[in-house]
Amino acid sequence: MTRAVVLDTSFDHLPVRRGKVRDIYDLGDRLLLVATDRISAFDWVLPSGIPGKGILLTQISTFWFDYLNVPHHVLASDLSSADLPECVERETLNGRAMLVRKCDVVPVECVVRGYLAGSAWQEYQQSGAVCGLALPSGLKECDRLPEPIFTPATKAAAGEHDENISFDQMVQLVGQSRAEALRTQSLELYNRGAKYARQRGILIADTKFEFGVCGGELLLVDEVLTPDSSRFWPADQYAPGRGQPSYDKQFVRDWLTASGWDKNSPPPELPADIVTKTRQKYVEAYEHLTGKPFGM
Repeated sequence: MTRAVVLDTSFDHLPVRRGKVRDIYDLGDRLLLVATDRISAFDWVLPSGIPGKGILLTQISTFWFDYLNVPHHVLASDLSSADLPECVERETLNGRAMLVRKCDVVPVECVVRGYLAGSAWQEYQQSGAVCGLALPSGLKECDRLPEPIFTPATKAAAGEHDENISFDQMVQLVGQSRAEALRTQSLELYNRGAKYARQRGILIADTKFEFGVCGGELLLVDEVLTPDSSRFWPADQYAPGRGQPSYDKQFVRDWLTASGWDKNSPPPELPADIVTKTRQKYVEAYEHLTGKPFGM
């Protein structure tokens, strides 16, 4: 079974923070974001990697940073000529890493939902609202909403779940003007991205954006509109009233749930066919969005 891509030990002297799927190296006033082939589900990093996943996610984000054309933190996505410490193995990382500006990250996940799915569907069934926003009655699972809604969430500490919050709670965390700016920009980015993706055969059901502040400027940071930060559905198979086929890791979540794993003990290895099918989901998403074949 293919394992997650890891870095050579020559990187060990660089300050590093390892997330569930990415390693972040501190280069002083810059960061090197490295997307590994790890995959997580239900707050666990799975023992099986998805070959090429880190490259796919990085290239999808790079595509969106270019397409959306908004202020962002990326300094270089091609490391071949980037200013990097000598110990960084450019050939190993090229394609799966981005050199970015260091920012003060806004402590809120900027979630936008265009369809009623996931935790939003669960909340709607209980209260008829999502994050304090009342929705029309009679909506079905995965229905398209009358218009996209902004449903912020707190950024959870390691091992904890993000928690949906109201806009008023967000204002208390970041202030009125910044909260309004983040809401406006998040909705605009979602609308532009969803319109483009729909033309390429993908419905972006929901997504989360992250922002940071550098030199007083609000920047789009982290990954953008990827299968790990969004729900991607094939448009030609969309049918409300049920769960949808997806290009994201919902495929892995569904297998884990069906496997009988209790979600409390260490997760099982993914079978080879699940790894292959999951990789293909990411490849299909990349190729639909970019119009280019994935060569790895």
